[in-house]
Amino acid sequence: MKSEKKKLGFIVNPYAGIGGRVGLKGSDGKEIVEKALALGAKQEAPGRALRALEQLMSLKEEVEIVTCPGDMGENQALSLGFTTKVIHPVGQDRTTGRDTEEAAREMLGMPVELLLFAGGDGTARDVCRAVDLKLPVIGIPAGVKIHSGVYATSPAAAGQLVRKVFDGTGRIWHRETEVMDIDEEAFRENRVSARLYGYMQVPYERSLMQSTKAGSSSGEAGAVDGIASHIIEHMEPDRLYLFGPGTTTRGILEKLDINKTLLGVDALLNRDLIARDLTEEGILQLLEVHPKAAIVVTVIGGQGFIFGRGNQQLSHRVIRKVGTKNIIVAASETKMLALEGKPLRVDTGDPETDKMLKGYQKVVTGLGRYLAFPVAYE
Repeated sequence: MKSEKKKLGFIVNPYAGIGGRVGLKGSDGKEIVEKALALGAKQEAPGRALRALEQLMSLKEEVEIVTCPGDMGENQALSLGFTTKVIHPVGQDRTTGRDTEEAAREMLGMPVELLLFAGGDGTARDVCRAVDLKLPVIGIPAGVKIHSGVYATSPAAAGQLVRKVFDGTGRIWHRETEVMDIDEEAFRENRVSARLYGYMQVPYERSLMQSTKAGSSSGEAGAVDGIASHIIEHMEPDRLYLFGPGTTTRGILEKLDINKTLLGVDALLNRDLIARDLTEEGILQLLEVHPKAAIVVTVIGGQGFIFGRGNQQLSHRVIRKVGTKNIIVAASETKMLALEGKPLRVDTGDPETDKMLKGYQKVVTGLGRYLAFPVAYE
């Protein structure tokens, strides 16, 4: 007798991350989604979810995917030839967090063995309300801000971890990890206010799952001052400098008496601010005028990301135009040591660009001080 297929729950928030490249710093709420689309933003979450499912092709005959209609999961599963069971019909309007929550609750009652979902911190909150600690989950990172520890390091890593769980290769243990989110209205006003919303159970493998984002410590002010002095001293005339989000990059501009957009991308030329809170398109237009350029970014505390988390405006198109040799990474030694040997990470959405960034990256940690760290990609 043919054994019954294992059931994998699969939910995609098709609008997750849509605000990132157009500088909206989030995607929660219908108004933000509409604004992002009006600014020319494209849906990227369905493609990221597809890249996760591609890792499961070897299990196609053994797994049934329980999912939602259209771009909430059905389209991706069918395009790869998976057997699907579609639940939770949705209307013609744009899907919402309630659709995610209700679908996850339905899957919990079926039951499925594991829930794979694509989104950001808001999506994780929706799933958490439905399943809590009752069902193991793996998140496919597709949002703008991803503070929660329920996400894999990349879409491919999410699929690889599902495959390990279902095919039994290696020993996979489970742990409870935090679901974090921030107030998006405060976020857009340059204030970061994160809070804990709950816990979910995740299959865990250190190399495939990201950690919860860690905040800056109060003792880093001296280190940031040294970093700022070093960066400013080495700024070249007539080179455009694109400063990504973060308290470290803000400290550099503050030393120049410039009020930086904490959560946006600002541009300097000859140490003067020439553009604030740029979108991806705005950056690309600036680079047409000022092709000699550099990108200055910091490291996401606890996670190690330098691209793909909260700075999607610095897209793979921007990185390729600037050139990988013109990337400056700045972070305190304390922040780097807190990674506990984990590498720096990139998740630009373009595998070729991620591959270009692989290798060793020099990190400015103070005035005349550097560390060399490996950059990994999946």
